[in-house]
Amino acid sequence: MAVSGGTGLKLFHVSDVHFGAEDPAAIAWFSERVADEKPDAVIMTGDLTMRATKDEFQRGGDWLRSLGVPVTLEVGNHDIPYYWDPFRRLFAPYQRYAAVEQMIERPLELPGLTVVPLKTTARAQWRWNWSKGRVSAGSLKRALALIAEVPKGNLIFIGAHHPLIEGGTMGTAKTRNGDEALTALAEAGAHAVLSGHVHDPFDVPIEREGRTIRMIGAGTLSKRTRGSPPAFNEIRVVGGQFETLARTLSDEAKHSITSKV
Repeated sequence: MAVSGGTGLKLFHVSDVHFGAEDPAAIAWFSERVADEKPDAVIMTGDLTMRATKDEFQRGGDWLRSLGVPVTLEVGNHDIPYYWDPFRRLFAPYQRYAAVEQMIERPLELPGLTVVPLKTTARAQWRWNWSKGRVSAGSLKRALALIAEVPKGNLIFIGAHHPLIEGGTMGTAKTRNGDEALTALAEAGAHAVLSGHVHDPFDVPIEREGRTIRMIGAGTLSKRTRGSPPAFNEIRVVGGQFETLARTLSDEAKHSITSKV
């Protein structure tokens, strides 16, 4: 869905900042872009912190508030206590969120567009790697209920940390129940699922039940890069269509990564 010309929305989609392992140059670069270009909102799809410490949440929250634009924040797998702190992970995982509480899983209403949160993190799973994604029945039910309340005609973006299915990147999400969730969200009218976790940008169209739903992944602003330099997405929305541009901290110009469908 390429977009050019006209007036509309500009969204910055950022993910995996990992305060505690952040890249200061990338953080400053993103802040400058927000100050100069004044996007309508920032969608942050998780892993704000590295070890879910109070200090990391405080620094991450201060940074997000300093941007001066509406922000919605998803919870990533690094944003809950690690395995070596099992009591807090299982019984008090959100104890240190005070600095960002008002932003977490916040539905965002913009002219002609609604962002709906979908939780994909899990405190425990029946597999060894708990960093991978999981969509619970309750999380999907809440997202579908919010979709049902979206004003008619709005674009619907889902904000999640893990890609619901793999997007062809080096990193993987292996999200349990993600395939079924993607189908249910498409049937309910969602237009895109925005995610992070894999640290590389992508925009992939998926056909479900006669509809196209886009999977859009953002890069990272941390030192934990994979296939691309530190990056974020700019999403342009005009006339009910939208286009994703990858922006990297490099000499490479921003460029569309939206597949033609």
